[in-house]
Order: sequence, then structure tokens, then C-alpha cells
Amino acid sequence: MSVSRQELENYIGQYLRVSLFRDYCPNGIQVEGRASIQRIATAVTASLAAIEAAHAIGADALLVHHGYFWKGEAAPITGTKKARIARLISTDINLFAYHLPLDAHPDVGNNATLGQILGARTVGQFGEQNLAWIGEFDAPVTLRQLGARLHSMLEREPLLIGDLDKPLRRIGWCTGGAQSFFHEAATLDIDCFVTGEASEFVTHTARESGVAFVAAGHHATERGGVRALGAHLAEHFGLDVTHLDIPNPV
Repeated sequence: MSVSRQELENYIGQYLRVSLFRDYCPNGIQVEGRASIQRIATAVTASLAAIEAAHAIGADALLVHHGYFWKGEAAPITGTKKARIARLISTDINLFAYHLPLDAHPDVGNNATLGQILGARTVGQFGEQNLAWIGEFDAPVTLRQLGARLHSMLEREPLLIGDLDKPLRRIGWCTGGAQSFFHEAATLDIDCFVTGEASEFVTHTARESGVAFVAAGHHATERGGVRALGAHLAEHFGLDVTHLDIPNPV
């Protein structure tokens, strides 16, 4: 089976409701390759290693969460940016990237897939564009138990800040680098906030508010969305989709 580049972009754009988001990068096709797509490679980030791996398996398109052309970055195509784009063009591989829409999708999004790992039932949202989620556990778990679950499922040891034996009933989360949401999270009726990265201030906020904080890895918490989207596209279009898990400890 195959699909045209335009048909694929149109479908994903509608499925992820791209038009609803104010984002920091273009969502959709970022670098144009061949017109017909049979095989897709998915990855968290469009690194040079991911491009080479996509080329090695004969992919017609690379679908990622972190693409290029971020708001505020330098415009010249030099250095690593030049190397990546040049390789995409020389191999005729399409680059599709979806940032906030992939974080937020209720079924295949990064928050949705992390919520499944956490074992929490979603009950609300908060933060900029409602990008952070709130959930409840059917039975309380301790921070220690939650950390062990994340370690097992994400294959990365999380940073846990708080009372390890305190029961957690309500939890907030947002994948990736969403530690700035912890300020608001600490004012809500939740026991813990989970994201990918930690900044210096979170230790003090956790100690003073009594709300636990977990940094489970930016890459680790955002593998789920692009992998789930790839599986959806494979089923919907009958395409060959392979996930490329390029190691990243951050």
C-alpha cells in the first residue's frame, strides 16, 4: 500500500487537530521528499542518526515529534542543521513533524500514552493550551511505587523529589520539558506532578508545597506518542511503519 505525501499530511493534520494549536514550529511537512510513501520511520527527534536509520530501512518518510525551524532559533542553514537537511534532501526522505498536537491528542498523544503507563484515569487539564493533564488512581500508590513503575516501563530511572512513602491519589503530568507547569500544579489539588525534565526550582517548590515532583526523562516520556501515531497510520493506510528508538539519556 502507498499514500501520497499530500494525502498523508492532510490526514494527520485533521487527526491531530493541528489548526487548534499555537505552536513554536511548523506542524506537518518540514522537508519535502518523494511524492509517494509506502514505508514510514518514526522517531522522537529528527537527528542525523534518525535520518540515517530511516534511510537504512528504505523509509520514504521520517515522522517525528521534534523537528526543525523552531521559533527564535537562528535562521541560517549551517552546521548540524545543514547536515541534517542536506541528508534528507539527498536521500529524498520526507520529514513530518508534529509538536504540541502530538502532545495533546486524547488517544495517541504523549500525555495519553504516559497516562496509560502511570495507570491514572484522566479527570482534567490545566496549563497553557490545556497541555497538562490531571488524573486519579483507583487505588493510592506511593511515590516509590510510581517511580518503580516508570523505571520499568520507560527503561530509565526517574528523579523523585518528595516523600517516597506518601500515598498519591491525584496526579498531574505533561511530557517533555514541562517543568514550568509545576508552579501551577503545586497550587492544584494534586499530590504529584510528572514531566520529563527538572529545573533547579522544582526541589524547593516540591519541599515547600508538599507536592511531589518526578522527572522521568524528556525522550523517555515522549516515545509513546509518535510510536502510537505510527501504529495508527499503519492500520489506517496499510503502510509499513518502523519505530526508531535513538538512545537519549535526557
